[in-house]
Amino acid sequence: MLGMHRFAWDKRDEARISMTLIELRDIRKIYDLGEVQVEALRGVSLDIQQGEYLALVGPSGSGKSTLMNTVGCLDRPTSGSYRLADEEVGNLTADRRARIRNRRIGFVFQNFNLLARTSALENVELPLLYAASVSARERRRRAIAMLERVGLGDRLGHHPGQLSGGQQQRVAIARALINEPSLLMGDEPTGNLDSRTSREVIELFQRLNEDNGITVILVTHDPEIARNAKRIIALRDGLIVQDTPDIELAWSSLHAQEQDAIL
Repeated sequence: MLGMHRFAWDKRDEARISMTLIELRDIRKIYDLGEVQVEALRGVSLDIQQGEYLALVGPSGSGKSTLMNTVGCLDRPTSGSYRLADEEVGNLTADRRARIRNRRIGFVFQNFNLLARTSALENVELPLLYAASVSARERRRRAIAMLERVGLGDRLGHHPGQLSGGQQQRVAIARALINEPSLLMGDEPTGNLDSRTSREVIELFQRLNEDNGITVILVTHDPEIARNAKRIIALRDGLIVQDTPDIELAWSSLHAQEQDAIL
């Protein structure tokens, strides 16, 4: 399904959402593997409004991680236009993309990516080390406040090895939020957690979205995790095949694609 994908919001959503945060136009990404070229994204166009909560779903190789990396300024598209907060970022250098990531985007990954020999407090402080205008005292104050916000005010001095998986992911979320980003992205953020802890982490994402208006985009293979999103983008073979609030419709569209491939 090519072209623009739009989603009809109810009046409560319309009142809360006031601007287009992300504009993708005909985004294509080709990986050159020598004798073979892999077209990971094949012309994706998409608008995401400030304050939305999206899930990107699809089978392995569908392009969902490539799309996340593009939106998160971790990689740039081969062609097409990507505007973030009305700024064209699709063709920026790696250094300029890094500055935008540090200022506008927070990331939470499946494997937490915490420094093992560093305390929870120091892990959360880390992104602020690149902000010359933030003093050491302010950096510590903000990191403590963020850990308290995610329920870890009593674990400031603990190292990752002294924390449960769910607590480590909360540290990672606090670190992602320390620069007050407008966009929070999660790549399988519950993949290494048990079901109860997964629910707790997803509830935290929901509160951040609903109470603070942070735009949340999660990549997941789990329909139960995707079900919590208000909008589901289903991808297959580098294309958007469904854009819907209905998880059942999103999943059925992916299965229909599988049947068509078999036939």
